[in-house]
Amino acid sequence: MSETRVIPTVGRNNCGGRCLLFAHVRDGEIRRFTTETVSPVPGQPPLTACARGLQYHRTFLRPDRLTKPLLRVGARGEGRFVPISWAEALDRLAEQWGRIRDRYGPGSRYVHYSTGVSAAFRPDKLCKRLLALDGGYLDYYNDYSCPCISAASRLMYGTEETGSSPETWLQSRLILLWGHNPAATHFDASTMYFLRRAKERGVPIVVVDPRESETVRALGAEWVPLRPATDAALLDAMAWVIWTEGLADREFLDHRCLGFDGDHMPAGADPRDSVLDYLLGTKDGTPKTPDWAETVTGVPAGTIRDLARRYALARPAALVQGYGAQRHAYGEQSARGAILLACMTGNVGVPGGGAAGVGFVPGHQRVRMPLPENPYGRSIPVFRWMDAVDHGHAMTARQGVVGGPGLCSDVKMIVSLAGNSLINQHSDINAAAALLRDERKCEFLLCSDLFLTPTARFADLLLPGVSFLECENLTNPWHWGDFVGFCNQIVQPVGEGRFEYEWLSELAGRLGLGPAFTLGRNHEDWLRAMYAETRAREPELPAYEALKAAGVYRYAPRPPFVAFAAEREGARPFPTESGLVELYSPAAARGEFEDPFPAIPCYVPPPEGPQDPLRARYPLQLIGWHSPVRCHSIHDNNPDLRRLEPQRLWLNPADAAARGLTDGEEALVFNDRGRLLSRVKVTERVRPGVAALAQGTWYRPDDAGTDQNASLNVLTGLRPTPLAHGNPQHTNLVQVEKA
Repeated sequence: MSETRVIPTVGRNNCGGRCLLFAHVRDGEIRRFTTETVSPVPGQPPLTACARGLQYHRTFLRPDRLTKPLLRVGARGEGRFVPISWAEALDRLAEQWGRIRDRYGPGSRYVHYSTGVSAAFRPDKLCKRLLALDGGYLDYYNDYSCPCISAASRLMYGTEETGSSPETWLQSRLILLWGHNPAATHFDASTMYFLRRAKERGVPIVVVDPRESETVRALGAEWVPLRPATDAALLDAMAWVIWTEGLADREFLDHRCLGFDGDHMPAGADPRDSVLDYLLGTKDGTPKTPDWAETVTGVPAGTIRDLARRYALARPAALVQGYGAQRHAYGEQSARGAILLACMTGNVGVPGGGAAGVGFVPGHQRVRMPLPENPYGRSIPVFRWMDAVDHGHAMTARQGVVGGPGLCSDVKMIVSLAGNSLINQHSDINAAAALLRDERKCEFLLCSDLFLTPTARFADLLLPGVSFLECENLTNPWHWGDFVGFCNQIVQPVGEGRFEYEWLSELAGRLGLGPAFTLGRNHEDWLRAMYAETRAREPELPAYEALKAAGVYRYAPRPPFVAFAAEREGARPFPTESGLVELYSPAAARGEFEDPFPAIPCYVPPPEGPQDPLRARYPLQLIGWHSPVRCHSIHDNNPDLRRLEPQRLWLNPADAAARGLTDGEEALVFNDRGRLLSRVKVTERVRPGVAALAQGTWYRPDDAGTDQNASLNVLTGLRPTPLAHGNPQHTNLVQVEKA
């Protein structure tokens, strides 16, 4: 029997954990993975893999892998293809690439958001590099994860670096997790590690969420269930209590904030448009009391008063926002409301406190691939790609276009590399599918992937890629965690699978751009060059070979970071136009955004929220969450992981009984956008009036169009949020019946 080799590698999918894995390989096959369980740095978290990480080989090295280039022969979306050679595939691609460029211009070409390769050397960036050398392309900004909370942070603080190092939570006297479920989402290795340590020290932890999440249970935390999309109302009522009971930090509000009260409004603004006047109901006649909020949120008024007092009196207290509450219609407002509370309680800029917002922190230089300037120069919000296909020529700055007054053409070519966002992860799957089936709209759709995913089924040309187990790459964690990871190649590519750089280099040659695109470098040359550039700025990093051998390098520990510590002390202004935290937004007051958007944090009743008259037809609010067994849609084809947590529609016992549904029974879930079937989990872990379904299962409709795999986005809506043009995918009304 041959010897077992142990090869280190690091996860590179769009999961913040970036776990350290040790592949045990014998006879060219991965026999198992092990992981790090104890950190070599005292007091710092280990890079421990979860069930998903330990199952990578069973997810990616499956017999249904794509092994050859495929050409569509049926109608788009049918998933009917014939195999062709790589030479023929690249000839056809070069022909369509040039035809669309010459007929419609560079802005007709679009590389969609994709995160299957979340590493330094990534296919979407490589394709953009080639397009930039070939005249340009329509780019995007934002992402599907946190557009609203990022936009709110920039609007109020002038930056997205609103976070503090998780080590500082050990100094907190209360931690309030708002729509945050790190036990399942694995933002990073640090969050749950330091939350557990804080809990061990006796720090109370409260979670606000419509669902009793994995984090509530893992930490033994208090759970405050509320109706979806009403977070801003709950925050407003807490602010009312803090002010009326004399618990606010008046000094911080008076000297570091713009627009809290009429005496601190910008010149020319109506003093009655201040935050305080809104809270007290000066203009609308409705004080934002806990009793008012109870009718909106479903949270008892007494619970609201108690939570407000505890948060205000427990200084320092950390209000840490997840991304769930901002993935709603008017999702910016929940993020702004949390920032308001942090300011009102003086928790901004202090260790153990927290400024709320998106929570990014400055870190070490990341390994990145350089991109040439895009000659076309225009971008759209990523969530509005369907608009750009359907009527891009009519889009302007009001619809989020930046880099020019509007778009010059509709999108005619879409490139989706290592991504499943066009169909599975985008809102309203049926509408997206109908748009892509119309070949008069998007004339050419190129995909590269490992499997015949729901998005790949719509490709005109489908190319076989490779997983991170079959090639080398470099990666960094998300915003918390100071290390660089090396993805070692563990096994040989499956079939004729190729990393995208290989065939893009050949395509560049066909376009006469080979030397400009490759710079004479192969795959490894690019990795070495990018790492060398990073190491020049971060001389602490080891030699390339040493990183490769170890699989990971941890930077030396640094003092914990506290956002806005200098600004709080007056050492420098906040990076806003006024130099203050802009609780009141002059830009919003000027009407610079597409939809009417309030100048202050406030609750706006959303479409398909709990007060929408549509509830007469669709009485349940449907939300999604990130399952512990999937990374977005990755791993849904792994039956071992599906058995760990089968896809179920969560219903409160009261809602299930009203429909005659019992636990495990199959239900039909529907609204005007679509229909799906799901077995039901009857549980007190979701509040009444709410249906909850984990996102990421692969769309699989029957002949009548009813999805058989309980894919959430069959039911989600397309209306973007007003400021960020972001993702509203948790604001949906549905009905549930026996199947």
